[in-house]
Amino acid sequence: MTTISIRLNDQDKKALDEMCDEMGMSLSTFFTIYAKRALRDRKIPFEVTAPADPFYSESNMRALAESEQQARDGKVIVKTMEELEALANA
Repeated sequence: MTTISIRLNDQDKKALDEMCDEMGMSLSTFFTIYAKRALRDRKIPFEVTAPADPFYSESNMRALAESEQQARDGKVIVKTMEELEALANA
């Protein structure tokens, strides 16, 4: 047997303790069940997702498509870095 230390904020620890108590198990049993399920299924026993990248939001994709169309239509202004710096310093 080995011992593992897990950091939880006080509120989450209290809520998890209460939930486990209602189920008639200890925190140690809870984490053992979790680990055994992960090992048996070879995956985390719930879906882990991240928020969508805002770059790919619907409004940004529309703006990018519009910019691409403007470039295809020749409605762009091309400046060198030196020209941009001169404008910024003017």
